[in-house]
Amino acid sequence: MPYKHNDAKRHHFKKHTYALNNYREYNQALRQRGRFDIWISDEIIKHWQHNKRVYDGTGSSVKYPDSTIEACHCIRLVYKLPLRQAQGLIDSLLMKFGMTNLQCPDYTLLSKRLKQLNLTVPRFTKHEKPDDKIAAIAIDSTGLKRFGKDEWHQEKHKVNAKRSWRKAHFAVDEAHFIQSAVLTDKNTMDDQVVGTLCQSIITDVEHVSADKMYDTNAVYQTLDAHFPDAEIVIPPKDNTFADEAHHPKRMSNLIGCFALGIIGWQSVRQYGKRNISETAIQRYKKIIGNTLHSREFENQSKEMLLGCSILNRFTHIGMPNSYWVD
Repeated sequence: MPYKHNDAKRHHFKKHTYALNNYREYNQALRQRGRFDIWISDEIIKHWQHNKRVYDGTGSSVKYPDSTIEACHCIRLVYKLPLRQAQGLIDSLLMKFGMTNLQCPDYTLLSKRLKQLNLTVPRFTKHEKPDDKIAAIAIDSTGLKRFGKDEWHQEKHKVNAKRSWRKAHFAVDEAHFIQSAVLTDKNTMDDQVVGTLCQSIITDVEHVSADKMYDTNAVYQTLDAHFPDAEIVIPPKDNTFADEAHHPKRMSNLIGCFALGIIGWQSVRQYGKRNISETAIQRYKKIIGNTLHSREFENQSKEMLLGCSILNRFTHIGMPNSYWVD
């Protein structure tokens, strides 16, 4: 392999080593993530289903409220189960709890009711009430697989990658809570959904960071309209020159990069806060997975929001407090 021929002559940097300040608390938080009572609480059990239904000639009232449907789908995503297996697992749990009068909704009903959930932003935040101010927001996107063969099948049988993707766009705060999320098709550009992401954030923001794909005047205008007092930190694209038509904050970043260099500018403007969005994407793909289970777009969108809600619940339970050691 040509790229391995001179590998021994290249500079090799030692991988950073980290230690935890809260190992005991974080270790316990990881155990708590697997508890069923986190997703099926006493309040959900209390209102699991409506035994008395109304038949007025226009169709009967629903038997299962949205909280029950949402709890079932959360268990399905956390434990990575198909709908039928999730139904069997929940039925057995209810039986073990002694709830013989309750049953899990049928898997067909779970699939139909998913897109009807009133879920527009990820649930669970650091506090029950919205924060008065968010210190920093990082925006980024990633691809989620819809269908197709995996890499092993492609390499073994020498076939093309006939895969299709959706793009998940996240806005993550400094505490690793996903404040806003939007699912689009793969052809949607990152800068086209910034306005939709910002509409879900109703609190003031002090610092907004993103990569150079968001370096457009339209993005700066959208961010400045939603967060007028925020510091916008986006590195300029390659071959970008000063122009009076640029947004003032964009011109400031452009001049700063020319004066300090890209590394110096990143250090002064605290561009490293953008790593929280990369961490959120890594956590989503590692914990929830990089594949969408639903087939319809509306169901896929709700599924992605439920996945973000699960990550927020995990963040609320406990996160590692690490520091860099030599």
